[in-house]
Amino acid sequence: MTERPDLPGLQRRLAEFAAARDWQPYHTPKNLVSALSVEASELLEIFQWLTPEESSRVMADPDTAHRVTDEVADVLAYLLQFCEVLGIDPLTALAAKIERNEKRFPVRGEGTGEGDEGAAPPLQ
Repeated sequence: MTERPDLPGLQRRLAEFAAARDWQPYHTPKNLVSALSVEASELLEIFQWLTPEESSRVMADPDTAHRVTDEVADVLAYLLQFCEVLGIDPLTALAAKIERNEKRFPVRGEGTGEGDEGAAPPLQ
């Protein structure tokens, strides 16, 4: 059984993969975020015309599950490369964002009344 990959190790492998092919000149923030958007759209395309119920069962079909998994990997790969180029620690960024959202959208009855008007969308 192989070990679960760690984030820095994956970022290093992605950087080495790009370097071995001389792709670094193309890995600008603009190009990487554009590619990230394209890959996220390809993931969205799988779900585009599904009902909510169908979308909940998408991983039950092996072919569709494979497509979803591949697109998730593509999205994550470009996000990690984007973060690497800009010097962003994605886990630290996410932790800080969750903390801000916990303050911005307190659980009903726990705050000063703010956020009590209804459910907030996640990670705004």
